[in-house]
Amino acid sequence: MIKGVIFDIDNTLTDFMKMKRTAVDAAVEGMMDAGLPGAKDELVKEFFDHYWKEGIEDQKIFDKILKVKLGHIDYKILASGILAYRRSKNGTMTLYPRVNQTLIELMKMGIKQTVISDAPKMEVWLRIVSLGLHHYFDEIITSEDFGVKKPDPKPFRRALEVLGTRGDETLMIGDWPDRDIKGAQGAGIRTVWAKYGDTFETKESGAEFDIDDIYDVVGIIRKENGAAVA
Repeated sequence: MIKGVIFDIDNTLTDFMKMKRTAVDAAVEGMMDAGLPGAKDELVKEFFDHYWKEGIEDQKIFDKILKVKLGHIDYKILASGILAYRRSKNGTMTLYPRVNQTLIELMKMGIKQTVISDAPKMEVWLRIVSLGLHHYFDEIITSEDFGVKKPDPKPFRRALEVLGTRGDETLMIGDWPDRDIKGAQGAGIRTVWAKYGDTFETKESGAEFDIDDIYDVVGIIRKENGAAVA
């Protein structure tokens, strides 16, 4: 019987990469307008090359790009990029369709819910609150709590403690097989791959279930639990 669900947030609950691409595009335009040399397409590529190497949540990427391009930090250009990024981010961070419907349905079913993310804790809470999801989660788990990132089993074991469930009573739902799925399996947690959020052209997720819509989780749990949640 499934009693608890762990969600990844980026590309599972939120369309994170849509926001990231739009925000980086806006930041580059803002920095160019303030004097940053270079072609827009090339600058955008530099940003994402850095993100893929250093981590998509790198909080110092603007500083690093300026040091590479100029040899120093030009604070006018830096401020222009940061403000443009923030304006765009606030306007484009959105939930995938039927996320609220899914979370409400799980609450009605008595399913406990939490979040695991590799993003900084404050950043995760800012996303959760700005999207109106804070009523669904009392406690979340991030890499900052342990100093390790997924697929390390520590965050997943902590999630089980938060939920008060065993691994075989819990589903982990995430878009990244190498982190979300493998990490959960390492802690004995059952797995669901959010195929709709995949950004790696994954062929085989290794998860117990693959879903094309977040609401499919409700059907999985109803089937697993039978009349107990019908």
